[in-house]
Amino acid sequence: MQKSTLPEPWLRGTHNDLDPIRRGILHALDLCGEDASLWCKSLRDDQLLERPAGLAPIVFHLRHIVRSLDRLLTYAEGKQLSPAQMDALKSELDTSGLHPSSVSEVYDEFRTGLRRAAGRIRAIAPERFHESVAIGKKQLPATIGGILVHCADHTQRHTGQLITTAKVLQYTVPDRE
Repeated sequence: MQKSTLPEPWLRGTHNDLDPIRRGILHALDLCGEDASLWCKSLRDDQLLERPAGLAPIVFHLRHIVRSLDRLLTYAEGKQLSPAQMDALKSELDTSGLHPSSVSEVYDEFRTGLRRAAGRIRAIAPERFHESVAIGKKQLPATIGGILVHCADHTQRHTGQLITTAKVLQYTVPDRE
């Protein structure tokens, strides 16, 4: 696998118009997008639907990353989840309706979702980081800043899982000609 010759996003001097918290979160999203592109580009569409060794398929991680960002940012914006967001949550792992030709739709959702999340993160003023918000049906306590940091943590966790699954696929799933 050919790794980028560029330094990681946080070392490129990008997003310098932002406070360190939002800048770090956007760097995590940038790295996620780059890693997904790097590790998935050599895989066939049918491989992105595979579950090697029982691992979640790569399409799950692509969906889950951006859909969870959407949900987390909805809470950070002081709203509750919509029925459409709940339906999307329930369908993240379901690949039964997907076929290799529809994988490009998942990539489109992923790229669009990262871009939208970045815009929403930029729109949250640092003065609001300490504000309390309630999460989910149980109304669990959180702060806007805590949610934002979790956006980066959660995104990177699933990016790592995506990379691991891609590596397993590269070495264990036979080529289909």
